Amino acid sequence: MGLIKMPSEIETKTAISVLVYGEPGIGKTTLVCSAPNPVLFDFDGGVSRINGAHRVPTVQVKSWQEALDALDEVARELPDSRAILIDTVGKMLDFMSAAIIAGGERGMVNKDGTLSLKGYGVRKQMFIDFNHKVTHMGKHVFYVAHEREEKRGEEVVKRPEIGGSSANDLIKELDLVGYMRAVGKKRTITFDPDEKWYAKNTCNLPAEIVIPVNVDEKGVAIAENTFLQTIIATYEKAQVRNQEMTSEYEMLCDMLKNSADEIVDAATANEFVGKVAKIEHVFNSKIVARRLLQEKTSQLGLTYNKETKLYENPADAKGEAAA
Repeated sequence: MGLIKMPSEIETKTAISVLVYGEPGIGKTTLVCSAPNPVLFDFDGGVSRINGAHRVPTVQVKSWQEALDALDEVARELPDSRAILIDTVGKMLDFMSAAIIAGGERGMVNKDGTLSLKGYGVRKQMFIDFNHKVTHMGKHVFYVAHEREEKRGEEVVKRPEIGGSSANDLIKELDLVGYMRAVGKKRTITFDPDEKWYAKNTCNLPAEIVIPVNVDEKGVAIAENTFLQTIIATYEKAQVRNQEMTSEYEMLCDMLKNSADEIVDAATANEFVGKVAKIEHVFNSKIVARRLLQEKTSQLGLTYNKETKLYENPADAKGEAAA
């Protein structure tokens, strides 16, 4: 098999895409600037609000074409950069919309000047292409969004502030979605989904993480801004461990299949059960073992004695019945 890869052969992602959202002024942009060696694409003019100690190389975007040109420039001039920051994703989509409208292509714009359904479809693909381009460059991409409230019956749910159906399109492309909020005097972020907010946690991050304070009340930096570097390291470690476990799983399933093939009577079936009980299972290997055992005992006509908790040969079971 050339193009087809077994699960343990699948390449792990070297770059991740993340959305961070929350209420205005809580420090979302400063947080994403803690990514390793980042370049900020400032779509809404927010870079001036970042503490000087935490500012990073920045593109002050004026048009969508300028953003694309800047991405190519980053690849050429800053090959050691490891992350692209988008602040905010809502404004980025606005720039995309403006580019589509300015293009004047038929069917893209309604009579009132807004994007048509076809236009939104094109914008969706533009976003997907951009996201893929960044990650294929080997760079992490972090999107910033404000929060909005959405009524769901009597409940109020927090969701990213992204126009139209774009929120769902965006979230499908992401590895992590974090919701920032203030809890007392502490700022926290959670990647765990909840009935009160949307989030996405694909690497078992803690339910709620306290964001460290990097500046004092006078605005003086008192610590390095490295929070997201820890998050990325955790994600990468989870990816590697998942790959290792997948390899272990495949080898374990092969061993179980070979052991099940050796079942020829009740004695060997009971030996198989004992062996499976001692195994440290991976993923659903215990279910696989149970299925293999059921298939083999059914083929051999073995019966299970609930009192002894052992498999019996058909002849043994008939002899007990006759006695």
